Amino acid sequence: MSGGAIALLVVVFWSLRPASPAPSAATPAAARPQAGQPAATAPAPVPPVKLDSLAADRDAPGDTNRNPFRYQPKVAPPPPRQVVEAPPAATSEPPKPAVPAGPPPPPPIPLKFIGLLERANGVKWAVLSDGKNVMHGREGDIVEGRYRIVKIGTESIELTHVDGRGRQVVRLTGQ
Repeated sequence: MSGGAIALLVVVFWSLRPASPAPSAATPAAARPQAGQPAATAPAPVPPVKLDSLAADRDAPGDTNRNPFRYQPKVAPPPPRQVVEAPPAATSEPPKPAVPAGPPPPPPIPLKFIGLLERANGVKWAVLSDGKNVMHGREGDIVEGRYRIVKIGTESIELTHVDGRGRQVVRLTGQ
């Protein structure tokens, strides 16, 4: 073992050793703590043991149907209470008919942006894939006959349906 490990063991042993008993009148003056040293504390008193309370009569366990080794299904909770609303007062307005939410949103564009090509004249071409085919186009081009490339950025592309609805930004990671 190294010298540091031995020193650590000595310090741990020294801090865990029991404290010496408090000095009494019979203890020589040399063994008593000097001024500036902490005095040893007296041990806490031990409460007396009441042996007769151990022999006292106790109630016998009663009969029960509980068997800790048998599975019992949980009891179903009571059904939730129904909240009954009071009918609207005669002075209030009649309820308005529900307004339709409008046409459903267009389906998401399933193309993935897989790359970017930039020609020497500065024209950017986006490379797209639908999982089977690879296609390319510039800003304003129609891809796959259904989608128009609106804007090509360095890390994303903005597409829309040909009829102008449903703009979607597709990142270079494909999502």
